[in-house]
Amino acid sequence: METTMRRQQRACITARLVLSTLILLAMFAPCVMAEQGPPLATPAPGAEAPAAGAPAPAPPPKIDSGDTAWVLVSTALVLAMTAPGLALFYGGMVREKNALGTIMQSFIILCVISVQWVLWGYSLAFGPDHAHIIGGLEWFGLNDVKADAANPDYAPTIPHQAYMIFQMMFAVITVALITGAFAERMKFSSFLVFTLLWATFIYDPLAHWVWGKGGWIGTLGGLGALDFAGGTVVHISSGVSGLACAFVLGKRLGYGKETMAPHNLPMTVLGASMLWFGWFGFNAGSAVSAGALATSAFVVTNTATAAAALAWMVAEWLYRGKPTVLGAASGAVAGLVAITPASGFVGPISSIWIGIGAGVFCYLACVAKGKLGYDDSLDAFGIHGIGGTWGALATGLFASKLINSGGADGLFFGNPGQLGIQAIAVLASWVFAFVGTVVILKIIDWTMGLRVSNEQERIGLDLSQHEERAYSRG
Repeated sequence: METTMRRQQRACITARLVLSTLILLAMFAPCVMAEQGPPLATPAPGAEAPAAGAPAPAPPPKIDSGDTAWVLVSTALVLAMTAPGLALFYGGMVREKNALGTIMQSFIILCVISVQWVLWGYSLAFGPDHAHIIGGLEWFGLNDVKADAANPDYAPTIPHQAYMIFQMMFAVITVALITGAFAERMKFSSFLVFTLLWATFIYDPLAHWVWGKGGWIGTLGGLGALDFAGGTVVHISSGVSGLACAFVLGKRLGYGKETMAPHNLPMTVLGASMLWFGWFGFNAGSAVSAGALATSAFVVTNTATAAAALAWMVAEWLYRGKPTVLGAASGAVAGLVAITPASGFVGPISSIWIGIGAGVFCYLACVAKGKLGYDDSLDAFGIHGIGGTWGALATGLFASKLINSGGADGLFFGNPGQLGIQAIAVLASWVFAFVGTVVILKIIDWTMGLRVSNEQERIGLDLSQHEERAYSRG
């Protein structure tokens, strides 16, 4: 009887959390709309040409040393998000016998994608458009991607190679995020093949759809979906692909029966803090210039993250009776995820509501995982899939041309059509990432197998895959 009453109370709390969040968003829409100020950015490259009789456009700007320095620093910040940030965040959440193997996955992805991106990844993602679906191989091996000249389609004030290396780090962390879903059970050899195939056949085309010149979803000749720093390209793709991995690989041995608690929460919190630190390069760096728009993106990134951590903490406190350190860290990451697509298009008040939504919705998604029974080991889908989806849709609610004149207004600023465009981008990203990932996993499973053996899984990845231990016993 007590258990039934407790379940009923939790269900009631869950419903109240969702309803309260939605009501608050609607009630405070006027406060969001009150955010005023001059536009922070000029229209992006590829915007409409001036009308007949208008003054001739200014000559294209030359490479700016300040912008170049900012993008290179941002590149280093985004690198730090994967190693050490995500490596520590995920490494602390697994069991001790899998800590080193989990850290190794993030580290080696940085190596694999760094080579793949230079050879063909960047060309497929950002190269000359083919049928609005994919870039060609004209830039294979960085052919015509110059270190002393800009590409005006993407970043007219920095060297083309600076833009290339910045975008490389996005590709790196996207693949690394997926590893949280299949942690503790994939063979290392299969993981390497998956990394290369997924980056080539899922990430690169999706990046072209949204960010590439001529891609069918984005603002450079497409539908006009807004994604400032990776809500669809990075977080929906990784989170939904993680869900596919959880389904195809199946549950860990003993899941639901044995304790699988994190072995080192201080390591996880340190990793989350590194992610927060590096995310300023992720979002503010996506302005590809050092100025007002980068400053705005920096401010809203920090604000949304703090709001999400607090919202997750309160939701967990209400639902479980106590707040947890892991919950606060997870909430912060959820806020970082959700603000990512909106960071260059919304103001501080809007970012608070995006953060609150992220904290509540992502927490509830992680709670639902236990009830639905799938084994997303480290909540890659619950945080990145749901957080990225909410963030992409919230961009369609809160975006304002007062923040970025090169963007668009959202629903709360008089343009309901933008929400529909964002929904199309979300749906396309979901379907493409999920189906494509399942196909890749099935091919690998049929040819070389995906999972370690039961004996190897019991021993742990550290010993079975690398013959090393994370901690000495001596």
